[in-house]
Amino acid sequence: MPLRVKPGSKVNIGKDFDPRYKPHSLKKKDGVELLQNGIALLADYQRRLAAQDTYGVLVCLQALDAGGKDGVIRHVMSGVNPQGVQVSSFKVPSAEELNHDYLWRYARRLPTRGEIGIFNRSHYEEVLVVRVHPENLDRQKLPEKEKGEGVWDRRYREINNWERYLSDNGFRLVKLFLNISKEEQRTRFLRRIEVPERNWKFSSADVREREHWDDYQHAFSEMLSATSTRWAPWYVIPADRKWFARICAGAVLAHTLIDIDPQYPEVSENIRRELGKVAAELEREAPEGASGDL
Repeated sequence: MPLRVKPGSKVNIGKDFDPRYKPHSLKKKDGVELLQNGIALLADYQRRLAAQDTYGVLVCLQALDAGGKDGVIRHVMSGVNPQGVQVSSFKVPSAEELNHDYLWRYARRLPTRGEIGIFNRSHYEEVLVVRVHPENLDRQKLPEKEKGEGVWDRRYREINNWERYLSDNGFRLVKLFLNISKEEQRTRFLRRIEVPERNWKFSSADVREREHWDDYQHAFSEMLSATSTRWAPWYVIPADRKWFARICAGAVLAHTLIDIDPQYPEVSENIRRELGKVAAELEREAPEGASGDL
């Protein structure tokens, strides 16, 4: 089952992607080793990315409530240097944010070169939650004529252009939609209620959003169809099995970094000679009987 949404294709999320998919031969116990290998690979490439300081990577995570976004961040990024990763979560827009264009608050949190930025929910909320709850569009203070027919197609175009601009300037986008089934979401909500240590993760508002399940499925399908591009394709991650979702997310990110192929900067011959002199001086300072070797 392919994860990548082919640019230009028409997506029906309910028919085209199975939230419970996994290869028949792959078992959960095998997934532990796969994930650990992926984490080690990501750590290596992240060091190279930071050292090269040319490319940046933006990971966009979208999912319904209980889709596993936090778990993907916690497990897949567990081996990387925290100094090279920035995680941003986007809640209800503030008054200041509503006084700007809808992409402003996301642009402020973009990663720098050499950094991996993670959007836990992203600018795609503007064509998902805002579309399902159009009263949010009124809060954004748009001119009346800009809120009518065609607003979503326009936003898709604007987002595609913005992402093309970022890509052209050396910032790669990794867009992951964690596709969870309605039944699995129900089970995870129950777990949050029944286990005291998880009560804090539950909100009654999450259950109210389930009433809009079909609206969200339609919005996701439209989003995937309109915004999976050659320069920033979408990947639909089967999310009912958390362990498999984490492997898939890690594999997509690793593939992106491998494609960038960042390299450690080469040191000139003059600097090498200078380093040799410094190393010799440090070795001479070693106490008697101590080895100067590292």
